[in-house]
Amino acid sequence: MPIIDVAMKRYAAKSFDSTKTIPEDVFAKIKQLLRFSPSSVNIQSWHFIVARSEEAKQRMAKSTETDYAFNTPKILDASCVVLFCAKTNVDTAYTNKILEQEALDGRYALEEHKAMMAGARDFFVNYHEDAVKDLPQWLKNQTFINLGNFLLGVAALGLDAVPMEGMDFAILDNEFSLTEQGLEPIAMVALGYRTEDDFNAGLTKSRLPEDAIITEI
Repeated sequence: MPIIDVAMKRYAAKSFDSTKTIPEDVFAKIKQLLRFSPSSVNIQSWHFIVARSEEAKQRMAKSTETDYAFNTPKILDASCVVLFCAKTNVDTAYTNKILEQEALDGRYALEEHKAMMAGARDFFVNYHEDAVKDLPQWLKNQTFINLGNFLLGVAALGLDAVPMEGMDFAILDNEFSLTEQGLEPIAMVALGYRTEDDFNAGLTKSRLPEDAIITEI
């Protein structure tokens, strides 16, 4: 399916069919989408907690039960739930880990190319940490890039999904010991297959007109 058709087709699912499960071959592609998202200087400043079992989804749903009960059924009925977390900091050990993985994957024909990439990555990390002092936000921005890429990708796989921020992130932090791991939860995505009576599936997609958001120069 052409990518523009996927963009026009996807929507925020409001109701999932709890009897339908994502096949293993499709789930493998879901994990590939999470891994291969773009990020600035390939910083990959994210971690994902994936819930598939009923027990795991119940742990996720704890974050919605008090103030966000409207999201609880989406979590419990979905086939799979992904909690997107952003790293709150990166250090030299982490950037070296990325660099060595890139070398292992054959990214560098010459050692000088590897050194150039290391320098570029260090420049941007240091710039955001020391100059503009927004490193945690910059790292979080990369995770949101992954989220957008993921929503389009799972739609291309024929899945329905809904991104959610309506939850108590402190509960998730406590449930999964995120702070201790240097992580911050930013959003959750429930995915699977919509019910036939999902009202949002039949609504017209609405966006602002081109001339309101695009300036051609």
